[in-house]
Amino acid sequence: MGLRDNLRYAGLTDPGRVRDHNEDAIVFDEQLGLVVVADGMGGYNAGEVASGIAIKSIVEVVREGLDNARHAPEDPETGLIAGTLLLRDAIRRANHIIFHASQTQPQCAGMGTTVVACLFHEDRVSVAHVGDSRLYRLRSGQFEQVTTDHSLLAELVARGFYTPEEARQSLNKNLVTRALGIEKMVEVALAEEPVLGGDTFLLCSDGLSDMVEDSDIGLTISNFGANLQAAAEQLVQRANDNGGRDNISAPRTSAAPTVLSSTARSSRSTRSGMATSSRSAGTS
Repeated sequence: MGLRDNLRYAGLTDPGRVRDHNEDAIVFDEQLGLVVVADGMGGYNAGEVASGIAIKSIVEVVREGLDNARHAPEDPETGLIAGTLLLRDAIRRANHIIFHASQTQPQCAGMGTTVVACLFHEDRVSVAHVGDSRLYRLRSGQFEQVTTDHSLLAELVARGFYTPEEARQSLNKNLVTRALGIEKMVEVALAEEPVLGGDTFLLCSDGLSDMVEDSDIGLTISNFGANLQAAAEQLVQRANDNGGRDNISAPRTSAAPTVLSSTARSSRSTRSGMATSSRSAGTS
């Protein structure tokens, strides 16, 4: 029995306490082993359009190419499996569509979206992201951020201008340095991570990670154990209790996108589906 047969998913998205609509979008597809979170930005409803395009395009490209990718060899130049490169191409395709729409449709001018996506295989997960939407992993009690934010603040921390503690208090944490739809070409960060039984992965937008400390996120997931949906709902509630300044997406409600997926040792899956909603203008 393969890894995808042992995956369980839960997801939630919520506009938060401040914004009047939600520009986050999430999808988890059990058959594909695909989980995606997109956090849109732009004037009026343009952010909702951008994140919706990203989700739809990524799912379509992965669905069309996954069978071939699963039987293809590793890429000799990068050493990456074909599924990882397929995920990269899907995000590039989404970028092309969003950029074209922003250039040709006045109501979509300036729109964009961040994205983080996971594609699960037999023994590993392909990870692709652009912007500051994140992937976390809980393994054997250790909770850690897998992705690195494409943001001005993350670059300043890397260069030693801020400590991680000082960065948490910064007012510039939402200035992203990469996003889909902003330029004709986009650089997609790629990684492949081994997956072990009992691992739990959390995908989320900054509506969660800006409002709840990493340590509290990890503790919440640990406390709820196998009840992924309850964990998602609690994470969204925590973000809202702390101000809910942005859209939340997580296993089940709030101000930015968050999806939990967990590897189980027995065959069981909950549901697959898509959630999209609108969010007021602003950077991701």
